[in-house]
Amino acid sequence: MHRHSAGLGPMTAQPRGKLGRYDVAVIGGGVVGCATARAFALAGASVILIEASRDILSGASKANSAILHTGFDAPVASLELEMIRAGRIEYLDIRKRLNLPVIETGALVCAWTVDEAHKLDGIARQGRANDVDVRRVDPQEAKALAPHLSDRLISALWVAEEFVIDPWSAPLAYLQEAVALGARFLRGAELRAGTFQGVWSLETSIGAVEAGAVVNAAGLYGDIVDERLGLSPQFTIRPRKGQFVVLDKAAARLVPSIILPVPTETTKGIVICPTAFGNVLVGPTAEEQEDRVRTTVETSVLQWLRAHATQLVPALRDIPVTAIYAGLRPATDRKEYRVIARLAQRAITLGGIRSTGLSAALGLARHAVTLLDRNVGEPSAAIAARAAAPNISEAAERDWQRAGHGEIVCHCELVTRREIEAAFETLVPPGDLGGLRRRTRAGMGRCQGFYCAAHVADLTQDRLAALSDGEMNS
Repeated sequence: MHRHSAGLGPMTAQPRGKLGRYDVAVIGGGVVGCATARAFALAGASVILIEASRDILSGASKANSAILHTGFDAPVASLELEMIRAGRIEYLDIRKRLNLPVIETGALVCAWTVDEAHKLDGIARQGRANDVDVRRVDPQEAKALAPHLSDRLISALWVAEEFVIDPWSAPLAYLQEAVALGARFLRGAELRAGTFQGVWSLETSIGAVEAGAVVNAAGLYGDIVDERLGLSPQFTIRPRKGQFVVLDKAAARLVPSIILPVPTETTKGIVICPTAFGNVLVGPTAEEQEDRVRTTVETSVLQWLRAHATQLVPALRDIPVTAIYAGLRPATDRKEYRVIARLAQRAITLGGIRSTGLSAALGLARHAVTLLDRNVGEPSAAIAARAAAPNISEAAERDWQRAGHGEIVCHCELVTRREIEAAFETLVPPGDLGGLRRRTRAGMGRCQGFYCAAHVADLTQDRLAALSDGEMNS
C-alpha cells in the first residue's frame, strides 16, 4: 500500500518553530478527535488538537448518515456497544446546552424477503440483550409508522429510539467547548514524526509540539500516524467508500422514520433516512478501495441507489435529487473498534471507528481520558453558552425566520449573510469553503451553489485568505 497519499505527504518539510508544550496532543480533527479534545479539556488538561487540513471534519467525518444509534445491532458486550451507549447518553444530556438538534424519528428494520424475515428474531434478541427496546411489527403496523413503504414489505422491527442528528454541528460544538476551556486548535499542521522520551516530541509541517500524552484519532490515517509516532501499527486501514444520494426536501413527508435494511456480516446496508435539514438520504454503498482521498461517484451506482429507494418507497419516484456525494470510512480487517492503549508511552490509538463513530465519539473520548487516569468534569453554563453551535437544522428556528435577518445569500437553504459573517466570529471559524458550508449550509441546496457560490466567495475570500498558518493556529 502506498504509505504517503495526498492526505499525508512525504516527511521532508522541516518544522518552522516550537509551538508549545501541552498535557495532551490529539491528532485528527474528526468527530472523535473533537470529542476527545473536549473531554481532556474538561478533565483540566492543557490540550492541542492537531489537524492536517484547514478545517475540522475534512476526512471520514464529513460524510455519514447522521444517525444517533442505540447500539441495538452492535456485538453484545463489545467495546463498540459500551461506547455507543455512553456517547448517546452524554449527547442527549448536553444537547440543549450546546444547541444540538435531535429528530426523534425511530427506525424500522425492514425485511423484504423471507430469508431476511427469518433473521429479524435474532436481531431482536440481540437488541434486547443490548438493553434496547426492539419489537417485531407486522406490515400494517410498519406502514402506520411509515405509510409510504412498499406493499412488498414482509415484516419489520421497530426501534423507537434511533434518532437523527446534525453530524457537523455536534463536533464543532465539542471543539468550541474545548477551546473555550483553553485548548488550542492547530490546523493546516500535518504530523510528520513523533518520539517519546518521557515526553512526546511531535514534528508537524508548521512547527514542533511537546506533549505529555498523545491520542491518535486520525481516522483514515490512523495506521500511518501510529507508524510516524514510532508505534508499531496493529491494524491497516482499508478505506471503504460509501456513495450517497440526497433527495429534495419534498421527500421528507414521505420518509418520517429511518428505513434500515437487515444487516449483513460486512455492512449495515443501504439506509433511507430523513436528515436534520429536511432532506432524505439514500446510502451508503460499501466499496473497498486503497486510495484514502479519492471519493468518486459513479452514475451507475447512483442510479441504482435511486432505483433501490423507489422500490422500497415508491412515492420517492418523482422526487428530484438535490445532491450526490461519496465518503470514506476507516475500516480495518476486523469489524470491531481498534482501541489500543500503550500506557508506558502515554499513547492511545482510537482506530477503526466506522459507521457508529458519530454516536460513540463522546464515549470514546471519556474512555481515553479514563485510560490516562483523569476524570472528566462538567463545564460551567458560561462555557457551554460560548461553545453552543448555531442552528442549521429544520428542528428549530433558523435565522431567516427572525426579524431583521437582512440579506439572504443562499436561497435554496435560506442562509443569511448574518449567518455567514457570524461563522467567522466563533471560537472555531471555518478554514475553507467546505467548512463554511458545513457551518451554514450555504451552497448545499438544490442548485449546489450555482447561484450563490460567487457571492459567498466574495463575502468570505478576505477572511479565509487571512487565515495563514500563523494566524489560523493562534
